[in-house]
Amino acid sequence: MTNRHRAVLFFLLLLTFLPAFFRGARAQEDAPVQQLEGRIEPGGISLYLLSDLQAGQTLYARATNASGNLDPILGVIADDVDTVQLVADYEAAVAQAVASGEDLLPALNRLRDEFTLAWDDDGGGGLTAALPFRVPQDGNYLLLVAGTLSALGYATSGDFELLAGLDEPAVLQGTAEPTGDIVAVLDRDATPPQVGVQVINGSLANERPFTSHKLEDFLEGDVLTVYLEAPNRDWQPQLLLSNFAGKPLAEGRTDPQTGAVTLEYTFPADARQTELQLFAAGGENTIAGDYRLLLGANSPEVLNGEAQDNGRLVAVMPLAVEVGVRLEQIIAVNQNDEFFHAAAVIRMDWNDPKLAFNPEECDCDTLVFNGSAIDSFFADPARQFPLFTIPNQQGNRWIQNRDFTLTANGDATYFERFTTDFQVDFDYSQFPFDTETFFIRVDSILPEEDVAFRVLPGYSVISPDNGEDEFILSEVTAEILRLPDFQNRLHTRYQFSFSAPRHLEYYFFQIFVPILLIIAVSWFTFFLKDYMRRIEVASGNLLLFIAFSFSLSDNYPRLGYLTFLDAIMAAMFVINALVIIYNVWMRRMEMNGRDAQVKRIDDAMDWIYPFIYIGALVLMYIWFF
Repeated sequence: MTNRHRAVLFFLLLLTFLPAFFRGARAQEDAPVQQLEGRIEPGGISLYLLSDLQAGQTLYARATNASGNLDPILGVIADDVDTVQLVADYEAAVAQAVASGEDLLPALNRLRDEFTLAWDDDGGGGLTAALPFRVPQDGNYLLLVAGTLSALGYATSGDFELLAGLDEPAVLQGTAEPTGDIVAVLDRDATPPQVGVQVINGSLANERPFTSHKLEDFLEGDVLTVYLEAPNRDWQPQLLLSNFAGKPLAEGRTDPQTGAVTLEYTFPADARQTELQLFAAGGENTIAGDYRLLLGANSPEVLNGEAQDNGRLVAVMPLAVEVGVRLEQIIAVNQNDEFFHAAAVIRMDWNDPKLAFNPEECDCDTLVFNGSAIDSFFADPARQFPLFTIPNQQGNRWIQNRDFTLTANGDATYFERFTTDFQVDFDYSQFPFDTETFFIRVDSILPEEDVAFRVLPGYSVISPDNGEDEFILSEVTAEILRLPDFQNRLHTRYQFSFSAPRHLEYYFFQIFVPILLIIAVSWFTFFLKDYMRRIEVASGNLLLFIAFSFSLSDNYPRLGYLTFLDAIMAAMFVINALVIIYNVWMRRMEMNGRDAQVKRIDDAMDWIYPFIYIGALVLMYIWFF
């Protein structure tokens, strides 16, 4: 065969295979790929309509976490099923499997096979779901995106990215590029609405006859139902629904027969940061009291007032923050200026689903932040930190270290060790037998509708090595108080307090023993018959009391009231002054020749004198204690 014949044959073969080659290349180029974004709330699902799929086509889908701690799962179901009933039947079947003691993971896999045409969890590596589905027959299908294990109560949530394509296996690796084609469309009609009922019991006070409840996000078409009743018919509550800007959206209607207030509102578009305001009707003589509030999301039974708590949250609950204080060391107590300098630790624990993260980002379950990294983390306005202040702090708070830990499900712990001065309102009236109360107060800056402090169980203690020698630290108490601000909004306060009586050994040996000795010396002079000597000793005792009193007063603040010790010293002054007067009087009577009368009086005073002191002490004790 000549070269010319070979060239002709090669050209004919090329014409034979080129059409097939171009058809395959064109088919590969025309494979539609679409990228979508969505969000899964705790316990929720999203359904996407896959229209006009052809038998033999292969659907490829990949769902990855974009925020929060969402662990996505994918499934394909027929489009002609009742999705609400399907979800209910699936949850019932899971509950039945759990109740029967069946092995959990095999049971879930079995039920997923039973309720879907195809499904995948973690097939894309890590927490990524990657699903191939070969279409069995022409028609429409539904692609389901949900949080895995949500039927068991482990409801992960967050944003996700969904990549869907037909006959494009690169979707499974996430390397396929979107082509601009429409593969899947969110089917709001097929997606079961998130249903929930929430019951809130509260009260309004006459001095604060209003409150508000922020609501969770609602989707277009969701229906909010509200039922409000006041057991006491003497006052009439009112309702007002407003949007993020405070613009009224709907107002409650009062049933003249029952006095209950109801509200129903269908959201025309996705809505965030709506608020339900509740206030007592009336003018200056407003009467308020207890109320019962039922909130429903897509739950019409709420309007009858008979619904019970179940399903999704409707109102945004306050961020419940458990607070504890550990007193490490009392460095000094300044009783003149009424403050104590101490080292302490504040710890706060809370859970916020908005802080949840994808553990694949760090290959860890816990993130740790220190110092300024904490401020950088919470600089994002979507992240809420329980802002606080210490109202009885004096001067700067010197922070030795700050630590913040966060787990993937949103469990947060804040730890701060610091030193500062804490104001104390000393009450010296029973000094030195007084028992002082020391406080460390932590106030929430945000109102209790946003942040509510709770006591962290078992944390609020005083370190055994507290370093305080004058006071006996005891009776630690941790409690939560509710205080109004200047706008009459309530804020929660964590209050750490401890009672502290004084060690009395110092006062016994440094004050009371010298006083008793001075009194004894003064008493012993009564057994002397030389009144001039007695006058000299009594005068010396009086001067000694004066000097002793001045030495004590230098250590304690100038007060506008008498303390128990002040009263004792004053009584000592008066009695010693009276002793001098008594001895001068006895001396004058002796000089006037009235020796018998002097002896009679003096013999009686030898034993009356100590009882005068005892009587004075008893009266002072009754007065001060």
